[in-house]
Amino acid sequence: MGLHKMPFMNKKIIIPIAAVLLLAVGLFWFFNQRRSDLTDELQQHLTSEKVGVLAESDYSESIHEFYTERDYMEVWLFNGTLSNKGEELLEQIEDSKYDGLQPSDYNLTKIYELSSNKDKENKKFRNLSSEEKVNLELLLTDSFFNLAHDLDKGKVNPSSLDPNWKFEEKETDLNYSDLIKEVASGSSVKKTFEKLYPNSELYAHGKDAIKELYEIRENDTLTWSFEPVEGAIKVGEKHAAIPELRKRLVFWDFLKQYDTDEATLFDSTMFSGLQKYQESNGMNPDGVIGSLVAESLNNSPQNLIDIASINMERLRWMPKMDWNQEMVLVNIANYQLDYMEKADTAFTAKVIVGKEYNESPTFTAPMSYIVFSPYWNIPESITNEEIIPSVQKNPNYLSQKNMEVVNGSGEVVKASKINLSKEEGYRVRQKPGGDNSLGLVKFMFPNEYNIYIHDTPARSLFEKETRALSHGCIRIQNPEQFAKILLHDKSWTDEKIKEAMNQENEEVVELDRKIPVVILYMTFWADKDGKANFRSDVYDRDQGLLKALRSDKSGLDKA
Repeated sequence: MGLHKMPFMNKKIIIPIAAVLLLAVGLFWFFNQRRSDLTDELQQHLTSEKVGVLAESDYSESIHEFYTERDYMEVWLFNGTLSNKGEELLEQIEDSKYDGLQPSDYNLTKIYELSSNKDKENKKFRNLSSEEKVNLELLLTDSFFNLAHDLDKGKVNPSSLDPNWKFEEKETDLNYSDLIKEVASGSSVKKTFEKLYPNSELYAHGKDAIKELYEIRENDTLTWSFEPVEGAIKVGEKHAAIPELRKRLVFWDFLKQYDTDEATLFDSTMFSGLQKYQESNGMNPDGVIGSLVAESLNNSPQNLIDIASINMERLRWMPKMDWNQEMVLVNIANYQLDYMEKADTAFTAKVIVGKEYNESPTFTAPMSYIVFSPYWNIPESITNEEIIPSVQKNPNYLSQKNMEVVNGSGEVVKASKINLSKEEGYRVRQKPGGDNSLGLVKFMFPNEYNIYIHDTPARSLFEKETRALSHGCIRIQNPEQFAKILLHDKSWTDEKIKEAMNQENEEVVELDRKIPVVILYMTFWADKDGKANFRSDVYDRDQGLLKALRSDKSGLDKA
């Protein structure tokens, strides 16, 4: 009985073994098919001492590891030409201009040189030699790593360009090798790169604005030059620059095309269009053409693309933060403070920022308390450069300015008994009151730069268009409203705040939470409605950054 069953049992064993063998043969065939001629060429190239296209790559080691782990199978090519993934990556490289980056930094010129139709817009890659295929594959992989880095941390190292950039260095929690593996496994290149974008809506809005500017540039037929404007041109006056300035207003849709008998006359129609332009660009809409207005109107679409690109880089430099949290946002270039809740502005105020030789730094720190009726502890630099010379000219200067001298223990001493220019351990402070240079209240976010937000007795200065006038601190308009919002307490009525701001003694009030204060320098941003906003480069920081952005990467200190 057992002998008759044995053949039947052997069949049961043989069938699974045959299936396994068939599967093994199939897998062997499959992987041999996957190991194309290019796979072998890649392996030979990467394992030899041949220099090749990775000679100057910062990611040569990562690229070698990537291909070794995948047994040298290609990612961007299929059957000798670009795969869908390759086409998607090439498109992202080309579109990096909308991020304000330079596509040529990501091997685009070298990639185009391998194209079989160099003169056509839609590049094809056919009939490539084995070496050209290897070069194309590796160039694209190098491009992926480089573009990933620049989208993540920026192309330029901020500390190498801007000594007033005081934000902590941006840290990344993403590994570029892991990202390229995700793409090789089927993830979208575009969506993978989007993981690297700054987590602020400002970035996405900025990309959209730059795309629109590129479209506008296609229809640009203006010369973007006109007669210099010195002084001011008022409505009813004539000037040689008027015809070209009128064309600018028409070009940017602030004015409809119209006929005029006197081309050089600044007429009422143009006056109306100019006011709209000024208001849209954060200027005083007085309808007067001064040098600032003329300079702004002379920005071509390409100029504006460059300005936008500069500020996209600044956003990439920013450390990661929760932009939806409660925060105080100060844009130096816009002379404006915004109190933000859930990414919406709940309060806004004009501000005065540091002079050109006392630039306000860009950084972030948590606000923790408010000081009502504050003393002004005058910095040593101001004491030496301004106070002491004034006292030497006028012995009554301190009393006239409501100032006093204190020792290291904070005790008031008679100014007549010490020599401020020679004796150490003393400092000058201004007592609380309406003439105090800090005004009636200051808002403190302790930092190593001794920067804070405060009131000012010189409130008429807020009417000025250019407000770079302080020693570095931020002066705010409507400080009592700002205090009420920050205190967030019904017991702090308008009357109570007013009393606290007008008392003889300083009063410190701790906030019930710490509120991030973020001080930025943005000469461009786009809002959620798609409107692009441009501001004057008051500290002349843009040109140096633009030069670096448009330079070859090999000579730069990378971010």
